[in-house]
Amino acid sequence: MTRAATRIAALAACLIVSMASVPATAQDWPTKPVKVVVPFPPGGSVDPLARLLGAKLSESLGQQFIVENRTGASGAIGTAYAAKQPADGYTFVVTFDTHAIIPFLQKLPYDTEKDFDPVMLVGTAPLAITTQPSKPYREIADVIAAAKAKPDSVTFGSIGNGSVGHLSMTVFMQRAGVKLVHVPYKGGGPMMQDALGGAIELGVASVAALAANVKGGKLRAIATTGAKRAHTMPEVPTLAERGYEGFAAADWWMIVAPAGTPKPVIAKLHAELVKAIGLPEIHKNLSETLGMDVVAASPEETQKFLLSEMARWGKVVRDNDIRAD
Repeated sequence: MTRAATRIAALAACLIVSMASVPATAQDWPTKPVKVVVPFPPGGSVDPLARLLGAKLSESLGQQFIVENRTGASGAIGTAYAAKQPADGYTFVVTFDTHAIIPFLQKLPYDTEKDFDPVMLVGTAPLAITTQPSKPYREIADVIAAAKAKPDSVTFGSIGNGSVGHLSMTVFMQRAGVKLVHVPYKGGGPMMQDALGGAIELGVASVAALAANVKGGKLRAIATTGAKRAHTMPEVPTLAERGYEGFAAADWWMIVAPAGTPKPVIAKLHAELVKAIGLPEIHKNLSETLGMDVVAASPEETQKFLLSEMARWGKVVRDNDIRAD
């Protein structure tokens, strides 16, 4: 059993015991269908995660968990909608790392910290820096050498201005003392097409989004951004291994609820999520299909993580005057 699986099993055992003291109102929940807001379109990674967990929760809790895609403005439209819903335990949001970044990129009709209660940080996944095999870059040192020899000659694509890919590469450029040209895209699909076609020198996205093309030889991964090597790309070194000590950045997936949602309901949902994620078929799907390092954090751990991500990336946005697309 992996360390992550052992941790999840231990969490499940503790939560089963703790649920014995949950008030009757929470024990009865849910008594009607539950709305699961996904502030992104179908496809990508957030939507399949929500549908995978929603289907399992529907089975275990006896009520439908209905996924609603409310898209636009990097997730802000659907998140704003969810913030206005009753805090009665019948609306939850499955969101992405942009949840911590868009407050610094645009004026929002909600407060990311105050208008939501945390449920769970489901997992994280490092990014991969990739290039088309015909390009001359075999490791990150080659990129640095090319950028120093001819400034503004090396382009990198991300899924958009202010994405973790964009911000992490901004930090990397500062540490490496080079300037790369950022090419923002409206999502991973268009960026992937240009990376595969060689229109950009480098493509930066989650290991999950890039793994299939790397394994198929259509892209070459030259580095990943995690604190440790990605389990889906164990042969690819991290930036930290290549001399950028302490460098770590990752995509992540989180579940939140409108602020004021009864804590016993959040505790029950968290317990059910831990049990679902602990199932071998779901854990395998998250780990292999989404490239996720499963975390299954407590609500308290989730809030602490969110605030740390907001502080970290907010500073990068402000210091570099980064604007929304």
